[in-house]
Amino acid sequence: MHSIRFLTKHSSSTSLLRHIRLMSNVPENTVYSGPTPQTPNQRTTLTQLRQKHRNSKPITMVTAYDYPSAVHIDMAAIDICLVGDSGAMVVHGHDTTLPITVDEMLVHCRAVARGAKNPLLVGDLPFGSYESSSNQAVDTAVRILKEGGMDAIKLEGGSPSRIVAAKAIVEAGIAVMGHVGLTPQAISVLGGFRPQGRNISSAIKVVETALALQEAGCFSVVLECVPPPVAAAATSALQIPTIGIGAGPFCSGQVLVYHDLLGMLQHPHHAKVTPKFCKQYARIGDVINKALLEYKEEVTNGSFPDARHSPYKISEADAEGFSNELQKLGFDEAASAAAEAVQKLNATK
Repeated sequence: MHSIRFLTKHSSSTSLLRHIRLMSNVPENTVYSGPTPQTPNQRTTLTQLRQKHRNSKPITMVTAYDYPSAVHIDMAAIDICLVGDSGAMVVHGHDTTLPITVDEMLVHCRAVARGAKNPLLVGDLPFGSYESSSNQAVDTAVRILKEGGMDAIKLEGGSPSRIVAAKAIVEAGIAVMGHVGLTPQAISVLGGFRPQGRNISSAIKVVETALALQEAGCFSVVLECVPPPVAAAATSALQIPTIGIGAGPFCSGQVLVYHDLLGMLQHPHHAKVTPKFCKQYARIGDVINKALLEYKEEVTNGSFPDARHSPYKISEADAEGFSNELQKLGFDEAASAAAEAVQKLNATK
């Protein structure tokens, strides 16, 4: 109170408010870029996801990599939006997820955070950003939240070092989603994009790894490319929700890549990496290709832009004065071009 009386006595009211603001421990929106505040009326929370899981209500998750896709996911009321390292393939054009960096992931995370206001936001830890040590894993996870605006992170694999990393991240106060089965970052060891759990030992390993991730504190586990009975067993054994992708209908929820489910890319490069399990709910790529060809044709034949798509006007008097000034400056051809443009526009009215 003494400090307030001092400021009132010796400062103007504007200065007083400025000083009080500086004394506040409430972060300013302009400088704080952590997770969006989770409120019951807006951002989906882990509590809400657990409630859906307890009530056996399926959880929906879709990937996004930029502002427009995030807005669409937000409008569809999808539960979880994953900024996946799959962006390396569907956005950057790589053959695998390995090349994408933390800095590139952060660009995608920030764009998605600006567009998706309701889903829980989960950011992938990219290859090479968490394998060296638990400290490296925590540092990267912190960046995904602080700089990327995510609410949680996802990491792949279930080796002892990955379990330790997941536990360390959880203990640092960051929610973690696990990922077992086909883990695309491990294609060097797996020998390519190969499904897992197709024999007894591999199937048991999927279940045991999922349980280990749960024990480490993960709030959910992605099961990728495993037979449905294996996914069903893992889902039954776990107390946390499973999110399936190519794992059949018995998981707690499902996830698909945005570009895949929309049929966004029709290029042969993408066709060779589009997974067998993906259902295309649209063929947006065909629509895009058709629109681009129509645009090219109209520009080529001169029908675009027409008068309707040339909305910015100049009065005839000003146009005439403009031509006169151009002539005075010695730009006779430019003056003639301006006058001819006016005549053509008038003729199309």
